Amino acid sequence: MAYTTLISPHELSLHLHRSDWVIVDCRFDLIQPDWGFRSYQEGHIPGAVYADLDCDLSAPRTPQTGRHPLPTPAEFLERLQKWGIDPTKQVVVYDTVGGAFAARLWWMLRLYGHEVVAVLDGGFDHWVRLGYPIESGIHNNSPVAEFNAQPNFDAVATTAEIEQHLKHPRFLLIDARAPERYRGDVEPIDPIAGHIPGAVNRFHQNNLNPDGTFKSPEQLREEFIALLQGTPPENVVVYCGSGVTSCHHLLAMEIAGLRGARLYVGSWSEWIRDSSHPIATGNE
Repeated sequence: MAYTTLISPHELSLHLHRSDWVIVDCRFDLIQPDWGFRSYQEGHIPGAVYADLDCDLSAPRTPQTGRHPLPTPAEFLERLQKWGIDPTKQVVVYDTVGGAFAARLWWMLRLYGHEVVAVLDGGFDHWVRLGYPIESGIHNNSPVAEFNAQPNFDAVATTAEIEQHLKHPRFLLIDARAPERYRGDVEPIDPIAGHIPGAVNRFHQNNLNPDGTFKSPEQLREEFIALLQGTPPENVVVYCGSGVTSCHHLLAMEIAGLRGARLYVGSWSEWIRDSSHPIATGNE
């Protein structure tokens, strides 16, 4: 059986140490970037390799990009090979925040056509609560010879598209940040507060139950259909602060059977690089 959206701790426990599975720990903290790797070394799911959001899942930021631009295809494919990922592997990704960071790698793998990737439902904390094993140190898989694939950039929205959208509305724009950041009440990370005009807000953590697991497909579908108000999924673009936690919405919509939405990778942190771009505050 292939897992393409979520996998439970029990299901993962049945497949530990399989040579055709790769587990990737994506723990990260935007305020303390070194925290994730330190925590991984202290304890992780047996056999898991570590992926750093800044170093592995992003390229260095430039004056034109947001905080987490995508690495080049050559750079990303090299990382996949280092982790032992090739087209034959089932990949499982996890973090400690309900998939908010793991979903970035889930989406990136699918961008390159690798759909056999799932997020661990409930993440590392849920795994530990249920009493499943952990190990310390650093795990390395045997590198694979190659992973030949090209990204499908049709799944990516650009700043130029957002600019045109504001002049001639073409899609529904969903902001995945917390409501207070969307409104512009606070901005703990980026230098300017607010949101892209016309965007609607749905906090990515609204996709989760109180225990950090994802809501049921039926509940997610009901909530997203209400948010979309008749907009087809393929006419939806999601964004956040830097194109990371908005991937959580793409995963949630996939779970709900609403496939086809796109990611504005640059997101808010790229939008505000240009002082001519309009900014909205409040709930509209």
